[in-house]
Amino acid sequence: MVQKEAVAITDAALPSKSPPTVTRGEQMLALRKRRMAAAIPFLRGGFRPFFFGAATWALIAIALWLCTLAGKIAIPSGFEGVAWHRHEMIFGFVGAAVSGFLLTAIPNWTGRLPIAGKPLLALFGTWALARIAVFASALVSLWLAAVLDVGLFVALAGLATREVIASKSRNAPIVALVLLFGLADAADYLGHAGVIDGDLGWRAAISLLVVMISVIGGRIIPSFTRNWMAKRGVSRGLPTQPEGLDLLVIVSTAAALIFWLALPDEPLTGGILTFAAAAQLLRLARWRGYRTFADPLVLILHVGYLWIPIGLFLLGLGSAGFAVPRSAGVHCLTAGAMATMILAVMSRASLGHTGHALHASSVTVCGYAFVTVGALLRVAASLGLGTYALMLDIAGAFWGGAMLLFLIAYTPILWRPRVGESR
Repeated sequence: MVQKEAVAITDAALPSKSPPTVTRGEQMLALRKRRMAAAIPFLRGGFRPFFFGAATWALIAIALWLCTLAGKIAIPSGFEGVAWHRHEMIFGFVGAAVSGFLLTAIPNWTGRLPIAGKPLLALFGTWALARIAVFASALVSLWLAAVLDVGLFVALAGLATREVIASKSRNAPIVALVLLFGLADAADYLGHAGVIDGDLGWRAAISLLVVMISVIGGRIIPSFTRNWMAKRGVSRGLPTQPEGLDLLVIVSTAAALIFWLALPDEPLTGGILTFAAAAQLLRLARWRGYRTFADPLVLILHVGYLWIPIGLFLLGLGSAGFAVPRSAGVHCLTAGAMATMILAVMSRASLGHTGHALHASSVTVCGYAFVTVGALLRVAASLGLGTYALMLDIAGAFWGGAMLLFLIAYTPILWRPRVGESR
């Protein structure tokens, strides 16, 4: 005891050592750890609030749109009916899904802790307030809605840029696409105000989202398919990671969509879109999705991606002068590709990031079937197959039903702690 006290006294008499330098990155890491520990489960990852918000708003927005078409309600928005529906499906529903994906992917790219707690609540709250502001913009101000709406994507891009730079990640192109998506949102408001072409904003957003799906889908679809096949002992014909063909597909798709933006009614544009569609179909075939019928979580990724070549082909026919309404190709890419891929990624990520087994329940499988049937009926309505108004109602019911089924299956997962956590 005396010896220990003597050592302590001796140490105290020595010159004090300089405290270790704490970097800003270490301070941020410690702050995020505290936020993760203090936050309710719903705010412990961007996928939780934004995936819940995406499905909830999709269900509400499609119901409001069907009621508007039936003449039962009038939406008090500064956007007229079709423009509101289009804006909220793209920048509201899809925008929430993109936000949730980005906030969930960043920690995987960078190895840093996710945004959680109050900062995450602020981002989600901005998105939710933007939806209310757009809905009631005829009563308040459309420009308030624009500030909230566009501001969210600019903030997300800035946050992602900071994370990517700090970790020296190579995912800057995807961050750039998110920023451009925000600029497309701004262009949609400017188009509504008559400053620029009224169609430019939403068409640019669809183009960016198709490129985004091409880039991200080209990573995750062959990867998940390869892993699934390898677990079952398949050693031949495994999908490969992106190669030269994949780059050609992405470049040709981007070029085709740029022509669609600039020269939508030219035969040259039709030819380029048709080439991009063929390239996308060849790429999808190389992933051998037909082997994954036993696992709906993998199969639905291939089904969702299939809508891209179909949509590009229909847009190409329309640009080339054939009697194919633009709406058919647009809804292949939106109600088909985007909605299906969103449901596929939301369900898989929600399971994986909360510690649940990667297994599609019967409710999940029904949701996949509903969104596929809804998209098919919506495209069929544009092509004049059946009674238009009736087809829209049935298509909307199936499509909205898919979102409802997602909420039934995944709301408990998104709101509760991760498996193995007590709170």
